[in-house]
Parts: sequence; C-alpha cells; structure tokens
Amino acid sequence: MACMRMKADLHVHTKYSGVGRLGKLRFPESIDRPEDMVDAARANGMNILCITDHNSIDGAVIAKNYASRFDDIEVVIGEEVSTSDGEIIGLWLTECIPPMLSAEETAKRIREQGGIIIAPHPFSFHVPALGEKVLDLDIDGIEVLNGGHIDKYSNRMAYEVSKKYPGRWAEIGSSDAHSVPTFGCAWTEFDGDDPNDLRTAILEKRTVPCGKPVPVDKAVIWSMKVVLKGMGLIIRSLLGRLRPDPTDPLVTTVLKVPKQKRIVGILGAMIYLFPPIPYLACIASNRWLNRRANKLLDNISETLNKISNH
Repeated sequence: MACMRMKADLHVHTKYSGVGRLGKLRFPESIDRPEDMVDAARANGMNILCITDHNSIDGAVIAKNYASRFDDIEVVIGEEVSTSDGEIIGLWLTECIPPMLSAEETAKRIREQGGIIIAPHPFSFHVPALGEKVLDLDIDGIEVLNGGHIDKYSNRMAYEVSKKYPGRWAEIGSSDAHSVPTFGCAWTEFDGDDPNDLRTAILEKRTVPCGKPVPVDKAVIWSMKVVLKGMGLIIRSLLGRLRPDPTDPLVTTVLKVPKQKRIVGILGAMIYLFPPIPYLACIASNRWLNRRANKLLDNISETLNKISNH
C-alpha cells in the first residue's frame, strides 16, 4: 500500500511553557491547555502534533494522554530547551532536560533518550537561537520556516544556510504556536503513516516545510488573549477566589507575585487592551523587526560567505 502524505507540527506551546519577559514586563508564554492544542491540531488537519513547551514536558504528556482517545491525531513528547547557547528542541523524549546547560550537553542528553534534535528559528535575532553553532552540533533538522517569525530575515537566513549544506539537515516547517489562533500557519509534510515514519523522514532528510508566517491580526489576537487571561487570574487572586493548584503553572505564578505588583499588572493590562493600543503596539513592533531585518538582509551575502568558511 502506498504511503500517504502526512502533516505534522513540530513546535507548539501550551500554558506549561511558563512566563516570558519583555524588558520589565512578564507575561504567560501561552494560556491554552494541552487539550486545546490537540483540538486545534485536529481542526487544522494535522496528523502529528509535537508539544514542545519551554523547559517542560508536562504539557506534552497531558496532550499525549488526551490524544489517545482519537484515531486521527498522535502526539510526540518534546521540549524546547533553553541552553546557554540558544534554544534546542528535543523530540521523542521521556524525561525533562534541565535548562541552561551547554548546547553540546543538551544535545547529548537528548541523544541519551533516543531523541531527535531540531534547531528552532536558528538565525533569529530577537529570541535565543543557535546561530552558526548549528554547524558544530549533531542536529537532525533546522526550522527553515518558523510561523512565529514574521520578520523578513530569520526564515530567509535559515533557508539559505540549509541550501548551502544540502542534505545535512531535514528542513522543518513549524507554527511555533503559543495559542490556538496562531496554530496551523506552518507545518511539515512527509510520506508515511505515523510518528515512526516522521522520525524516519527527519533522519533521512525527506521532510517538506509548508505554510507561511502567522498573519499579524492573529498575533494581535494572541497578545490580547494572553493579557485578558492574565488579568482575569490576577483579579480572582485579589478577590481570594484563585485557589492554589500545583498542576497549573499560571495559577502558581500569579499567586507568587506580590499583591502590589498584581495591582500594577491589572492597570497595565487595562491600558494595553484599550483600543487601538494592541494594534499600535503590533505595528510598532513590526516596524522595529523590519528595520533590523532589512539591515541584516543588506549584509546577508557577506554573512553567508562567512558561514561557508566556518
């Protein structure tokens, strides 16, 4: 029987990704449950979903258990590990890998679990990335299409580097979704029937990146959902209606924040949600990204030549 072309998203986050930082601001990386992302994967026609929360496999385990009731989706347990050299994704993991080890030690621990190693957004200039270090590590695949990177440089640079070293890495497309609205914009296709075939396709460099970066309006919706959810949790905590729940990382984080900072957080959230501030903030961030990206693109040939001589 001939194999079917399957769809997989190799880089997806849930609320177990914890809290991110932007300057002095702190915000949930995601507010969606693992079950929500499984449902989104099914709705988008994905056959395989890899949950890769920051420095945690808890959400992936929950998603895998939830997905076991369906016959049209399978979940691979993964983790996006923060290393001292940039972020690395490990897939087919059985244990969580601690953050801030070296990239080499992180890769070694992924291999010890029989895992696959992916370099997410390897040439990003605004999130932790491996950069040229991808040439020094034992890596199976690199993201040449990261749906969360709407700048003109990051994906372009990863694509150009991959083409300079044909057959060295599997070319991966992933949504890097941190919410249901941003899911489904980018993915990987492969010939096969199940996660084992995906693993084989990665190792044999037979994957096909598909899709495009997330539309700006969906990124705005994600940011507003994050702010609304965070504000709701803070208000409930101030009213004494938020009970400790060690299984919920967002609840645990909110209850650890001093009361005064929670009040300030509510004020900041109200300001952000006031129309048209979310859209103005998005426009401003896009302009900053494009300015940086254009400067890097001006020197991309020089950068590629430098990498070729690495």
